[in-house]
Amino acid sequence: MEFSGKSAIVTGAARGIGYEIAATLARRGASVMICDIDEGAAAAACAEINKKGGRSEYIAADVSIVADLERLVRITVSVFGGLDILVNNAGILTASTIQETTEQEWDKIMAVNLKGAFFAIQAAVPHMGKNAGKEGGRIINIASLAGRMGGYQNSPAYAASKAGLIGVTMCAARRLAPLGITVNAVAPGTTQTDILAAFTEEKIASLKAAVPLGKLGQPEDIAEAVAFLASDASKFITGATLDVNGGMYMG
Repeated sequence: MEFSGKSAIVTGAARGIGYEIAATLARRGASVMICDIDEGAAAAACAEINKKGGRSEYIAADVSIVADLERLVRITVSVFGGLDILVNNAGILTASTIQETTEQEWDKIMAVNLKGAFFAIQAAVPHMGKNAGKEGGRIINIASLAGRMGGYQNSPAYAASKAGLIGVTMCAARRLAPLGITVNAVAPGTTQTDILAAFTEEKIASLKAAVPLGKLGQPEDIAEAVAFLASDASKFITGATLDVNGGMYMG
């Protein structure tokens, strides 16, 4: 799984799973554009990757704003000379109950987790696959266990956004196959990142106890799955959701 000569965008890449995905792709030769709403954290992530021998740049952007996504793709293509891989990782996780969920929370989660991914795909497609005179392109959406079976401790809005993302993955896979672009999703189970700050210690312990393998996932577990789907090894896979959850969901 080498990516020399390939260029990639990873959204929400300043920390956690997104950072590990960006670092993994860069370590294997890709030029990676780090996109995050937190410019300082994006700059630090970029510096860390480059210090280890990778090639990366960063852009501060809000994925819920279509104009920001269009700018992200435009600058990436200008800087790297093209776009081969798009990883829609940016997301918001909350743990509100049905009764606690507000309209504002619902709309914000949908805007980031679902709308952002769709319009990133829309912006990227003209520069990928046969549109750009290439044999292929890779789009990987970071979904969630919650999108598969409703989740355990997350909010209804989060589960709905990730289920929607799996639907977008399948729809885009069908529409973009004639262009040689594959579209797949990775559905992580509970993973040890800063996003768990939304959960209490009791909720985290409960989640860990529910994992058949007896441990939470690590960011590198997700990054390796993404690298596979971004590589030529997956060229005949599209519209799939790869579950990386320690056995919490088997379907």
